[in-house]
Amino acid sequence: MLTVGVDLAAESARTALASVEWDTKRAAITELIHGVGDDVILAALAPAGKAGIDCPLGWPEAFVDFIADHRVGHVTIPAGLTGQQWRRRLAWRLTDEAVRAETGLIPLSVAADRIGHAAMRCAGLLEELARRGQPVDRCGNGVVVEVYPAASLKQWGLPHRGYKQSRNAQALQALIDDLLAAAPWLDLGPYENLCRSSHDAADAVIAALTARAAQQGLTTRPDGRQEPAARSEGWIALPTSPLRQLP
Repeated sequence: MLTVGVDLAAESARTALASVEWDTKRAAITELIHGVGDDVILAALAPAGKAGIDCPLGWPEAFVDFIADHRVGHVTIPAGLTGQQWRRRLAWRLTDEAVRAETGLIPLSVAADRIGHAAMRCAGLLEELARRGQPVDRCGNGVVVEVYPAASLKQWGLPHRGYKQSRNAQALQALIDDLLAAAPWLDLGPYENLCRSSHDAADAVIAALTARAAQQGLTTRPDGRQEPAARSEGWIALPTSPLRQLP
């Protein structure tokens, strides 16, 4: 069984992809690439049982409505909300607020941060996947599930802050040490040095592990109240079990 993780950036140079092959007791990275174009991503996703993409799969419904209203000159601040409260509803999705409540982490706003550029690229990838006949569901029911590596790490009790700072390379080294200690069944093979030198590559591996958790039903899912918004906005899958349950 194969899972794929993609740390998606707006451009290929900062995008990383990991493929992980699973058996009953072990998992091994079979591919880890830094600097990945759309064609490579689409080819890797074709045989995958599940793929975790570290990128918003949609925009807040309130933000989409706001843009449509603004285009025709009919923006109205809802009664009973301050300007700050209203802007927060525009900036963050329902899943972002769920992650904040569960983990204390605040995902980047796809409506108000630079990650929106990556989301535009992601939208094109999802459309092409659907055109090729692969099921796409922003709730995570299809081949793709949205992931947030920092939140996955926190849920697994691993270091989740500081490892992306170039001035603190030791934090990334410590993260990989702790990951291998918590998951002795994971074989990084010839890609260990890349994991230790590139946080993009490390995040791609975490995305592939989270995809495995989602594949096994070991991540959060939107409930009946949340699902309508999640189908449009996307849903971040948070691990709900220890790493040791993945193989």
